[in-house]
Amino acid sequence: MSDIDKKETLHAGAIEIENAVKEYFPETDPLVIRKLEKWQNLKFGLLMHWAPSSQWGIVESWSLCSEDEDWCKRKIEDYTEYKRQYENLKNTFYPKKFDPAKWANAAEEAGMNYVIFTAKHHDGFCMYDSKYTNYKVTDRDCPFHSHPNANITKEIFDEFRKKNFMIGTYFSKPDWHSDYFWWQRFATPDRNANYDLIKYPERWQKFVEFTHNQIDELMSGYGAIDILWLDGCWVKKYKPEDIEAERKSASPNIFRIQNQDINMPLIAKNARAKQPGLIVVDRAVPGQEQNYLTPENQVPKEILAFPWETCMPITPSWSYELGLEYKPARKLIHTLVDVVAKGGNFLLNVAPTADGDFEPEAYHRLHEISEWMKINHEAIYFSHPVVPYKEGKVCFTQLNDGTIYAIYLADENENILPSKIIFTKFHFPQNAGIELLGSIGVINYKKDKEGFEIDIPEAIRDNPPCKYAWTFKISIKKNGN
Repeated sequence: MSDIDKKETLHAGAIEIENAVKEYFPETDPLVIRKLEKWQNLKFGLLMHWAPSSQWGIVESWSLCSEDEDWCKRKIEDYTEYKRQYENLKNTFYPKKFDPAKWANAAEEAGMNYVIFTAKHHDGFCMYDSKYTNYKVTDRDCPFHSHPNANITKEIFDEFRKKNFMIGTYFSKPDWHSDYFWWQRFATPDRNANYDLIKYPERWQKFVEFTHNQIDELMSGYGAIDILWLDGCWVKKYKPEDIEAERKSASPNIFRIQNQDINMPLIAKNARAKQPGLIVVDRAVPGQEQNYLTPENQVPKEILAFPWETCMPITPSWSYELGLEYKPARKLIHTLVDVVAKGGNFLLNVAPTADGDFEPEAYHRLHEISEWMKINHEAIYFSHPVVPYKEGKVCFTQLNDGTIYAIYLADENENILPSKIIFTKFHFPQNAGIELLGSIGVINYKKDKEGFEIDIPEAIRDNPPCKYAWTFKISIKKNGN
């Protein structure tokens, strides 16, 4: 499965590694290739799930779906009444503490370099000013519509762009509020379109046009966009044999699998006409429109040979839920190192509350990451994998100039460095010099028949420069000096 704790309860279904990475189609557009290379060097990003449902403190959207899962149980037995109350949360949504500059500052200090924000999740609520629906934050029935920063997506993008972040918009392909996707004539048994698309092709075509129009809005009126991050992998073009295979492998809660083709090639073409070089991420749908892969809540066991990103929430839920435990800073830092050592990026989700702010504990976690990144950042950015990517408790990264970093992942309650670190798989380059980032002092090593051994002086061991993980910089001495 992954290196992430399998006992952790997830409040949303994960895209399994096996499905997320089974096939990759390299990009050919030179503008996209350059932007992908830039994105790969940034390594660490912020994802935010946020909607009026944060007022209830529940996982976003999924309780509207009739699939019976423990993590999205409804608090009201009557489904019709539940859906009515859920959608009416628009009428009480007023995030009075909304301050995207505060988030941008916290993310920048934590060492993040790109942001992806949920402009629209599966429930169909638009956190931007779409003219194709009234189910949006700028609708007159939403009290926040009169606020000068009511167009939340635009305000977030503008503030993060000031920090030179790459900007990404999350957009859900399924829309459970649209009558063209979940037709009110029929029940909604699962996440898919709830009517026969072959029998009613005109209705589906209206949904396709609706989707294209909404994406075009985001590509046209929200400044420079770098990433179009599309979710809802079940909305895709199927071959007849793929539908049969999907039915056999799908969860028993999923009943209707159809060819839900929204013409992704045209979406990508039109989006790039407005945003040249745009990275398109049609998540977990193998094809030309999946420029990088997104294993969810998991880290691959091995290096992947193509662009990829682990996305993971800072709590067990993607959305704000009261009382959930935050992942320890140690785990978050170790995950970042593990991901980067295998050539990936780490996209950490932090969910705002109904008031429009992060919880204090979220800021505290970002600050702890910030303190670590101040000392160790050079081992993260612009790095690439080096064989072996990991030996024991040490992960390796490398820069283009040949500099290698060995990052020691300290166990819980391991607060001082060990006196020796022995490598049997990793081989030091000739004329290498070693230093511990954040410390002053000479670190020696020796070669024996089993490998290499680093000796760490007591003065350095007892005064670690940071918590949770320590980085040894291995440089090749020039002219033998």
